[in-house]
Amino acid sequence: MGLTDWSLLAFLSILWGGSFFFVGIAVRELPPLTIVAMRVALAALALGALLRLLGSPMPSDRQTWAAFFGMGTLNNLIPFCLIVWGQTQIASGLASVLNATTPLFGVVVAHVLTQDERMTGNRLAGVLIGFAGVAAMIGPAALGGLGDRLLPQVAVLGAALSYAFAGIFGRRFKGMGISPMVTATGQVAASALMLVPVALLVDRPWSLPLPTPAAWSAVAGLALLSTALAYVIFFRVLASAGATNLMLVTFLIPVSAILLGSLFLNERLAVRHGIGMALIAAGLAAIDGRLSARLRQHRSASAAKG
Repeated sequence: MGLTDWSLLAFLSILWGGSFFFVGIAVRELPPLTIVAMRVALAALALGALLRLLGSPMPSDRQTWAAFFGMGTLNNLIPFCLIVWGQTQIASGLASVLNATTPLFGVVVAHVLTQDERMTGNRLAGVLIGFAGVAAMIGPAALGGLGDRLLPQVAVLGAALSYAFAGIFGRRFKGMGISPMVTATGQVAASALMLVPVALLVDRPWSLPLPTPAAWSAVAGLALLSTALAYVIFFRVLASAGATNLMLVTFLIPVSAILLGSLFLNERLAVRHGIGMALIAAGLAAIDGRLSARLRQHRSASAAKG
């Protein structure tokens, strides 16, 4: 990946890192299905309004909308519901560790389903090192509940697997000639069409107590920042860097969250944070491959001179 892709990936990690914070606030007052439905519905409205303002039309053919519904199912409906439900029973720190298994699933899924993103030694080693970095950074306290409540933990792992399949499925939009902005709008609109009726039937949100401004603000941040803006960047990086590289964002999410906490919330950085960041950096370097290639070239040049 080039500098632009790495920069966008880092920004995406900040946007998605904030989603755990927003969900943590919203689940105190709203049921999971309502949160997810509001998230995708508000994001679809915002992106649709922006497309209209830009004069960019939405596709109307069945093939494209079938792809939007497929992407919406894998990338939104399944993982959003599983993660939000899981976070009602397990801590956000443990959820983010389990979510960081996405690149592990992604390497395997890409190897099986694609020809151009095959598993390599560097890639697998880098993913394992990066996951170790996430676990080290978040610390043993977050892992203390591992295994206590099995079903919600399996749910978050299921979300990570769904994201891995979504990354591969989403590659088709580049070949279809659909821009990242239109793809983001189409898949969240499809998700909203599936989720809003279910939330209305199951949660009956009109019968719930009126949420506080804090809950409304959390849902707005979740929809506009962690969904609408995030998915425009998501499909931009997917088109240019591929599914496996895109999934590395789950390693960067804890880094972003901890650094933001240190900068704006006066949270102290611990030794484990530095160790975790170093491991994540080493894992990303191994996956990127350029550093190891330069080292091999240097050794070959040294050997030739010797």
